[in-house]
Parts: sequence; structure tokens; C-alpha cells
Amino acid sequence: MASARPPGWRNPDPAHPYDLLILGGGPAGLAAAENAIDCGAKVALIERDLLGGVSLLTGSVPSKSIIRTSRLYANMRDAENFGAIVPTGIQENFAATMERMRRLRARISTYHSADRLKIAGVDLYFGAARFAGPDSIIVEGAIICFRKALVATGARTMATVIPGLEEAGYFTSEDVFDLTECPRRLLVIGGGPLGCELAQAFCRLGSHVVIAQNEAKFLPREERDAAQILSESLARDGVEIHLNTTVVAVKTATTGEKLVDLVSDDIKSTIAVDDILTGVGRTPNVEGLGLDEAGVACDRVTGIRVDDFLRTTNPRIYAAGDVCLEHKFTHAAEASARLAVANALFGEERKWSALTIPWCTYTDPEIAHVGLYVSEAKDRSIPIKTVTVLMHDTDRAMIDGQEEGFVKIHLREGIDEILGATIVAAHAGEMINEITLAIDAHIGLSVLATVIHAYPTQASAIKRVADAFAKSRLTPPRAHDISRPEWPTDLG
Repeated sequence: MASARPPGWRNPDPAHPYDLLILGGGPAGLAAAENAIDCGAKVALIERDLLGGVSLLTGSVPSKSIIRTSRLYANMRDAENFGAIVPTGIQENFAATMERMRRLRARISTYHSADRLKIAGVDLYFGAARFAGPDSIIVEGAIICFRKALVATGARTMATVIPGLEEAGYFTSEDVFDLTECPRRLLVIGGGPLGCELAQAFCRLGSHVVIAQNEAKFLPREERDAAQILSESLARDGVEIHLNTTVVAVKTATTGEKLVDLVSDDIKSTIAVDDILTGVGRTPNVEGLGLDEAGVACDRVTGIRVDDFLRTTNPRIYAAGDVCLEHKFTHAAEASARLAVANALFGEERKWSALTIPWCTYTDPEIAHVGLYVSEAKDRSIPIKTVTVLMHDTDRAMIDGQEEGFVKIHLREGIDEILGATIVAAHAGEMINEITLAIDAHIGLSVLATVIHAYPTQASAIKRVADAFAKSRLTPPRAHDISRPEWPTDLG
């Protein structure tokens, strides 16, 4: 994509020193650059490869594109449930699906292109960079000095150590979107968000998909009933599910197929597949940055060490995004970048722990969460009350044929303070934002009961939760407090 790295780009002559030097041109780096330049700072941004980072190139954008197409195929096959005729001879066009994804990725890349950054006033450098000291960095032979710096180098797919896997060959999120033909038989290793999303999408696009998860449920962090609904949905789509299952070895047969050994409860089995996709986590990009020379402490597992202000062990240098955060989401990366810029350039003391960060897994149905889980509340000895409404009691969900799921809101016992929520619904990612706003603005659930929601919408399920809570707080009047109305006897 030329907009992400124009051919023949010439790095600018360094200005000395920059108010803010940013290392990494993914969501965090781009958000920081745009925010700082809008505030009048002199900004430099260094990107090793392509602007946009994982989110644009191998994460949110490409995955959600193919998920959208896969849902269309699922809807066509389900046409009878909507009073329509199932189209005859449905044929998945995987090449067209991937071509659409690449068009969208190229289009979205123009919004943060190299040329736009240059016009905005950002000095943009391409090349490998490393710190030369506590206040300088070297890129392509040029030494650049800074007053403050932000490391936003992101994370990459975690290496999967399974005997024979490297020799047999496998895909990760970093190269699976380069496919032009749909795998006939695909094994997905890992039942986290990306593994579940792509397992369902590839199944709907025509693959026979097997998913192996080494834990008792998918999405280990999520509520058990949410994970159960996801399991049932994947099974209905035709995904072959193996929970509590570990992939222990892979070898290639003479036919070219991959023979994969699985172990579950000490029982060993072997399956044959054509391709393997791993999705077992991400590891921060901290190698080769010269962090020691800069006095920045880091760990290869958790990334750069930061305090609650996102400041590293070098007070000149901050970090943001996947390179330092536990929650590796695009929106979290952008929020952390804006917070770091405010603290680094303007001396503010905004705390990362004060932010409310929602997230969503974009399976069908979607699973979204914000705030505390029940288990976390128990660990902190916080008494909670949970109010739940099932989606099949919501008119619009019935109309849309999307009745799976629920809205579950956790409150501090005795008051209407919202501590957390899980939503499982077709549009959970959209719906969770209302709860996020309520938590962030300290709006109680009883206040949400007074908010008029448009009808019919699936988000009205949140209103139903609020109404149920408000009703539970009503105290019935005593019989002798109720006065019988006196009706007029003479109406003439």
C-alpha cells in the first residue's frame, strides 16, 4: 500500500530537538502524532515498515472485513427463517472476499497516510531505529534528539512451540490474510478472540474448521454462560470443537496433508488437515530498540514497564499501546497514546487506571464486556448484585431473528452504581458503549431507566435491565396508606 509507505520516500533532515519523538506508526503512534501536532508540538514519527500497524494490516480491519462477508453467506443459508427462499447453488467466492478486504484496507490506510502526516507537519522517518542514549535515537544513520519520546512499537504474534509445526508450516494473523484460496480443512489452535472469530468466519466461507482450545471454555476471561453460547453457535455453523485439548505434535504425510496429534484427558487422537492457523496470544516488540541505552526497563513477556501515568523508568520516555498494555486493543492503544501525550508534553497527571476500557469479540453473536467480572468483584470482596435480561425477550431481537444472548449488568450491592457488564448479542459491540459511558460518567442504572430509547432496537435490552432494577427498588405502599377515590355521584 503506497499510502502506508510511499516508494522512494526520503526521510527529512532532523530538527533538534523534537518536542515529541514517537517510535512506531501503528494506532498508538498515529494517535499520539496527530494529538501532539494539533497542540502545536514539533513531532517526529519513526516507522520501521508500514504505517497503520497490526490493526490495519493484519488485525481489526482485515478480520472484520471477512467476518462481514462470512455473515452474508450465513444469512443466505438461513433465508427460510426470514420468510425468503434460500438461493440455489450458493458458492463461496473466497478470492473475491479477500480482494474486497484488501480494497478496504487500502482505502482506510489513506486516512493516516504518509502524505497526510507530512502535510499536518509531522516529520516522518522510515527505517529501523534504536535509542542512542536517554534523549536521542538513531535511524538510518541519522541521530535525532528529543525532549520527550513515546515508544509505541506494538506487539506481534506469539511464537507457538509445537514439535513439527515449523516444518509442516502454519499461518498466523500476520499472513493468513494473504490467502487467495480457502483452506479445505483448517485447524485453528487457540480459542481466544481472534481464534474464535476466524474459526467461525472460515467455516462460513467454506472451510471444514477444527478448533483446539487447551482450556475448558473459549474466551477464558469471559463469563461462562457467554462462552457457552459461543460454543453452541460455532457448533451450529459446523465448527468441530475440541476443548481441554492440547496440540502436541504435527507431521506432514506423503500426501501433503498435515497430521496433528491432539491430547484431551490423556486420550490421544490424530486429525488430518490441510492448513493450520495459530492464535495463541501476542508478545510485545521490544527487541533491537536499544532500551538499555535509554534506561528503559522492559520484560519480553509483559513489555515496557510503565507507571500509572504511562511513564517508563526514564522520565523523558513514555510508552503506549500493545508494547506496554495488558489489553491489546486498537481503542486502548489510541486512548493510552492521548493520555501519554497529555502527561509528557503538558505535565498533566492522568492515570491509565482511571480509564474505562470496553472490548468485544466479533463472533456471531458478539461478546462485549466492560468493567468488573463477577470473579474479580469476589476477589476484591466487593458485594454485587447482577441484573440480567435475555435477548429473546427484546422485540427487535425477535424481529431480527437474533435472539441468542443477554445483557448482564453488575451493580454494587445496595446502590445503583454500575461496576461492569457483559453483553452477548448480534450488536454487542455497539451496545456496550452505553454502559461504558454510564460507568465513566458515574451514571447509575436507575438513571438509565429514565432514558428514552428508540423503538424497536436491540439496545432497548439495556433499558429493560434498568427498568427491572428500578422495579426491584420500589416499596409497595401499605394498604391503609391507599385512599379510595371518591367518585362524584351527580354528573349532571
